[in-house]
Amino acid sequence: MFSWITDIFMAIMRPCYELTHNWWATILLFTLIAKVVLMPLSLWCQWNSIVMVRMMPALNRVKVKYFGDQEQIGERQSELNHEYHYHPLLSLIPLAVQVIILFGLVDVIHAIADSGAAGTEFLGLVPMEDGGASWVMPVAATLSAVVMGVASNHINPLQREQSRAEKNSTNGLSIALSFFLGIYVSAGMAFYWVCSNLLSIAVQAVCNLCIRPAKYVDYGELEASKAELAELNSLSARKGPWWRPDPNSRREREDYRRFFSIVGKHLVFYSERSGFWKYFRGAIEWLLANTDMCVHYVTGDPDDQVFSYAEAHPRVLPYYVGEKRLITLMMKMDADVVVMTLDDLENFYVKRSYVRKDTRYVYAFHHPTSLHLVSHAAAFDHYDALMCVGPHQVREARAREAQAGLAPRELAACGYDLIDRERADYLSRDHAAGGRPTVLIAPSWQEDNILDLCADEAIRPLLGRGWRVVVRPHPEYTKRYRARWEQLQARFADVPAEDLYFEQDFSSSDSILDADVLVTDWSSVFCEFALVAFKPCVFVDSPMKETNPEWRDLGIEPTDIGLRNRAGVSIAPGELAERLPGVVEDMIENGASWHDRLEAVRDEMVFYPGHGGERDGRYLLSLVLEAQAVREGDEAAELAAREERKALLADDVMLPRIGKGAE
Repeated sequence: MFSWITDIFMAIMRPCYELTHNWWATILLFTLIAKVVLMPLSLWCQWNSIVMVRMMPALNRVKVKYFGDQEQIGERQSELNHEYHYHPLLSLIPLAVQVIILFGLVDVIHAIADSGAAGTEFLGLVPMEDGGASWVMPVAATLSAVVMGVASNHINPLQREQSRAEKNSTNGLSIALSFFLGIYVSAGMAFYWVCSNLLSIAVQAVCNLCIRPAKYVDYGELEASKAELAELNSLSARKGPWWRPDPNSRREREDYRRFFSIVGKHLVFYSERSGFWKYFRGAIEWLLANTDMCVHYVTGDPDDQVFSYAEAHPRVLPYYVGEKRLITLMMKMDADVVVMTLDDLENFYVKRSYVRKDTRYVYAFHHPTSLHLVSHAAAFDHYDALMCVGPHQVREARAREAQAGLAPRELAACGYDLIDRERADYLSRDHAAGGRPTVLIAPSWQEDNILDLCADEAIRPLLGRGWRVVVRPHPEYTKRYRARWEQLQARFADVPAEDLYFEQDFSSSDSILDADVLVTDWSSVFCEFALVAFKPCVFVDSPMKETNPEWRDLGIEPTDIGLRNRAGVSIAPGELAERLPGVVEDMIENGASWHDRLEAVRDEMVFYPGHGGERDGRYLLSLVLEAQAVREGDEAAELAAREERKALLADDVMLPRIGKGAE
């Protein structure tokens, strides 16, 4: 079959031998001639590789947009291949040509070895059959493949941009092929393979000179797209060695499949971790008590308390889905209504569904303060509705709509179920009269918090005055800065525990509810204290946390700032030693007046105190009923649901059936 190729190769080799008088040099010269003849093919492959690299930024962003959805990524990649005129199979042509050359060389090498010329015996030896010194050829072939792979990682325009795994796969295949080829073919053919591998480096260098990748590729854009994709790939990174499987991986796959196996999901909650259950609990319990609806609850925490709750409430269907798989789940979301506490929907990894454009996305606040200081400016722009805690959030949301040119969203006047629950729990507790006053120091964990900035100045002035001082760090602080936390305790090791107590267990809020005065910085714990127990706070004016540096552009003072002198007294760090004891003493002595003042602040700041869970549940039910009515074409039921929801809104703005961001 390849006799005509053999004849051509012999016709090339004879003059080469006449020139060199050495068959090894002849094979090297033949390989060089073959590389020169095939140079147009190499340049074609070079251009095809550059096209792929040019396409990579777009492809990487497709992988980001449809992260984890291989079907969508495959479809979009095929479209990009057509758009950029990239030919995926072209890279196989050089390998196919090499195989054809090898087959053609079989008879050539045998003819040379059989000629009996001096030094040709070794050319015909096959390591697997003849052994001995012939085994040097598989080693040489393998080493040449290693050298070629290392060089290609640096000079091949496509291989240079591949991931480490892709490079290892490509080079590993080449090395394995070279080794096994060197074992089963004659030494002369293996020598050709060695020469071919090494000359391929020179060919690639020439191709780079002829068609310079930098002339056609925007490497800045490529690196930016790679960084976006790498950030996504780093989510839920495997912890521990590769041979130790994640015990939750199978459970996650099963829950993911189970979620999409259920058709007709009306209401889905998403919780980032177990601690967010408390923000959804009121709405879920109201819905379970007043409807026959099933509630789907997706959580990123395999130990979320919702799983134990669901054991006693079978209409709550929980699913564990990690961060990476969540991205795909959200893109394929097929529910009527989705409720989340997650900021920046659509702005980062978590996107609105591309399966259903009419899914309503509702934001549930996990704090009662302002929107525009501790969240990014556009954090809520892609939600259809916000379940607002109080009038301040309504004003801020409307101001943001005007600032950014957004269509008006539904702003439901829901209140704050967490404060309602905590207030009820507080009132049910035994409050012993005449006990020793307690001062709680509970800062945030941000940079320049009280414990790092002025711990001694805040603690020492409170000691020896008949008060018990409790230091309760943010749980994140003890996790991130364990050494600092232990050093702080060591500095006060000589103070009796009955006078100064460093709290280690954060599973309970008892220390917060039992304290008489709270000392904090910019932590939101003051809401739990001042608006639940109606007790005053001392605010240390440490550097302010500004997630949104442009918050002043909205023209509204955040409640995080405005409440500081309504819920307590602000003190500069340098004034703590002088002012803190007197302020605390005054607050303890005038607790009753602070109680009335803070109750008024709560009533002004929170919609419908005591009814947050009911308001949340009624609002979500109206959305679900409207979606059902629309699907069934029941205009009367749709109108009734909209009228019910209108009564729950913070103003008279009604939205189209599909909200902002769903077009």
